[in-house]
Amino acid sequence: MILPSTTILASRARRATRTAFTLLEVLVVVAIIVMLAGVGGYYFFQQYDEAKVGKAKMDVEGLSRLVDTYKLKHYDYPASLEALTQSTGDSGPYCSPDKLRDPWGKMYQIDPAGPRNAGQRADIYTTTPKGAIIGNFPQ
Repeated sequence: MILPSTTILASRARRATRTAFTLLEVLVVVAIIVMLAGVGGYYFFQQYDEAKVGKAKMDVEGLSRLVDTYKLKHYDYPASLEALTQSTGDSGPYCSPDKLRDPWGKMYQIDPAGPRNAGQRADIYTTTPKGAIIGNFPQ
């Protein structure tokens, strides 16, 4: 039996391969990518917060050394950390003003009496947005 030419063309068209993705396939791939980005973003921001805490710890130790140096020259701890940014006679400032801000944008604090260091040295500290205190004293 011989098929008419239109039937042959229709059967060939059905056997033709697809050349594009359907909308549903594209939406499924996009949904998978969004879920992976969400999970990755969660872990990224968690590490970012931990990095800020680590930077604050290093800053506090650095400021503690500068305050100790200040005490050697002036025989007393400064009343505020802003004293470290001012020129003192023959020497320049101990640090720039931007070093006195923690990673969250607040100023570091100083307690010259040093109650958390048993009075051995001045307490320098800051508070994280979650309420944890980071300082140059045993936690």
